[in-house]
Amino acid sequence: MHVTAGSAALVAALVMGNRRGFPETLMPPHNLTMTVTGACMLWVGWFGFNAGSAGAANGAAGMAMLVTHISAAVGSLTWMACEWVKFGKPSVLGIVTGMVAGLATITPASGYVGPLGGLIIGIVAGGGCFMATQFMKRVMKIDDSLDVFPVHCVGGMIGLLLTAVFLAASWGGVGLDEGGMGGQFMTQLIGILATLGWCCVVSFALLKVINLIVPLRVSAEEETEGLDLVLHEESGYNL
Repeated sequence: MHVTAGSAALVAALVMGNRRGFPETLMPPHNLTMTVTGACMLWVGWFGFNAGSAGAANGAAGMAMLVTHISAAVGSLTWMACEWVKFGKPSVLGIVTGMVAGLATITPASGYVGPLGGLIIGIVAGGGCFMATQFMKRVMKIDDSLDVFPVHCVGGMIGLLLTAVFLAASWGGVGLDEGGMGGQFMTQLIGILATLGWCCVVSFALLKVINLIVPLRVSAEEETEGLDLVLHEESGYNL
């Protein structure tokens, strides 16, 4: 799911192009209070589909909920630490982004790993997704405004691959039914590559078709004026 969403977001960002002024101008969230509120709701809601995937109120659901919580918490702290080291100060936006990275990364592993696996996955998620975000914005200069690719896709890929490692009973996971870690790792990797290939091709085709019907971008003048005024008139000026 996260590899699908992240790869589609990357293709969309490339097809649509960067917003005017990016990357020279910083573009923080319009309302950080709402960002944090949404992140809190997301954190609680994530328990629903990770733990709820067990289909019952049993030990498997409880463990999925526990490792989800651990990974989200550790992911947020790891991202905060990375910001502190790189920029000299932490940020609330970074903390909630690291939380989402931890949630996205633990999702494929949540029904199979134990608390120790969840802890390590959260650390790798926070650090790995932070570095991926910096690379996307500062090196590649791709305007993925919600960091969907570096957080969800990169996090999802990390989680899929680390599932093959931490589902082992020696790490507190459910154990391998057959074969070994290497075979499961290759299975996960093949799944990632197949998903990336399919989603990138189909997303590109769909975006091109949509653009023939409805333009994907507004004009430069409309973008400068602001989409609230141009498209919705919900800024309050006409009330």
